[in-house]
Amino acid sequence: MSEAAEQSKPQRVDRSLFRGSRAAEVATRVQRASADGSVQRGAGLVNEESRAATDYASVKGSLQARLLDQLSEREMLGAGEERIAATVREFADEVLAEEDLPLNAQEREQLARDLLQETVGLGPLASLVLDPAVTDVLVNGPDNVFVERYGQLERSDVRFRDSEHLLRVIERIAAGVGRRIDQASPMADFRLPDGSRVNATIPPVSIDYPTLSIRRFGHRRLRGSDLLRYGSLDAPMLNFLHTAVRYRTNVVISGGTGAGKSTLLGALAEAIPPDERIVTIEDTAELQLDQPHVVRLESRPSNTEGAGHISIRQLVVNSLRMRPDRILVGEVRSGEALDMLQAMNTGHDGSLTTVHANSPRDALSRLETMVLMAGTELPSRAIREQVTSAIQLLVHVSRGEDGVRRIESISEITGLEGETPLLQEIFRWRRSGRSERRLEGRYVATGIHPILAERLRDRGAEVPPVWFRGEDGVGENGGGQA
Repeated sequence: MSEAAEQSKPQRVDRSLFRGSRAAEVATRVQRASADGSVQRGAGLVNEESRAATDYASVKGSLQARLLDQLSEREMLGAGEERIAATVREFADEVLAEEDLPLNAQEREQLARDLLQETVGLGPLASLVLDPAVTDVLVNGPDNVFVERYGQLERSDVRFRDSEHLLRVIERIAAGVGRRIDQASPMADFRLPDGSRVNATIPPVSIDYPTLSIRRFGHRRLRGSDLLRYGSLDAPMLNFLHTAVRYRTNVVISGGTGAGKSTLLGALAEAIPPDERIVTIEDTAELQLDQPHVVRLESRPSNTEGAGHISIRQLVVNSLRMRPDRILVGEVRSGEALDMLQAMNTGHDGSLTTVHANSPRDALSRLETMVLMAGTELPSRAIREQVTSAIQLLVHVSRGEDGVRRIESISEITGLEGETPLLQEIFRWRRSGRSERRLEGRYVATGIHPILAERLRDRGAEVPPVWFRGEDGVGENGGGQA
């Protein structure tokens, strides 16, 4: 085999990285027994001394390792589920027929089912992923599995047998979607067939144990009416945002991790007319839109040779050649911010995107920083002029201590005063206290009548002044606030 071909082969994970960890004790014991000859794979026999010391979990773990090796040798790890399932059943039947395993009748019957679940499913995580209330599954090691339900993190009773077991599940999930994770690539981001987003790390990147983070997305996306029912916003805010999106307003949604930016992006996108062509651009395709004319683009990481990388910025540039009416970028993180702003400024009105930020003001600062990451030498004022002319609305979302995701602020960008972008807040969440389980408060209009409202009316939209009446029942004319 040539040197180049040898280097391109996937590197097997060095299991010695897990030595010394508490979770590796069972795996170490099985491996030591194998080295001492107590488990004889070639002859397919398990002697009496090993039989007394080996339980069902370790037998299944040993067989699972052999099965994965066999699938890898046959280059079947990326095959379809039907082929893998047939191979697993054939392997289980052969092992049960030829080897004297220390299992009772019930365990023998269960073995094939468990091996199949471990190989084509998510192993112990299957029950969590099938739970519709679970939005995040966070595995910090074999004994530390947490889930998020209704916005609150809680420890799960689910356990992996050891680090080897967790590593095999990670390898299987990655291989099932055509990705790999090994010593050369100890981190991986990918998407499951159901749309769930997955991040995995293994040693030496994660020092103690392999980790797995699964962000789940419901089979039915949340609509504006759902967000209204959950208390994420009120009716005037939803009506105003839907009207703004329908009549081609450029909107940026800001917020922290897990604050609900992508969910809100999808809920606002439902206001886009069905006769418009939409191009969505994401790192991991999550958006689920109802419109019939949608083109979904997804970035791609480098392959094993370090080639083939397709960035969000490349996709944004390419989308401009696809005759889009709307461009939806799942999140801007880097130099693609410049291309997105230029698209918004050159005829692609009504585009939407999200950005990580702690406040609307921080979102503007981050956009300026990301434009500089594009490698341009633009002065700050030129960048801020691009930002303020491209974006009309900034919507900031957050997740409260009670786990509820809320729109904290809707602000209009009205221009520049000197070199400072002007923001005027139209709606806000006003907190008043806390009950036993939930934050208390309400959504209020600030009383400022946005300049955008007149533009929307000029385009034929109905924008009742009552939406913007403050608590005193009086609305103000739009005016910039630094």
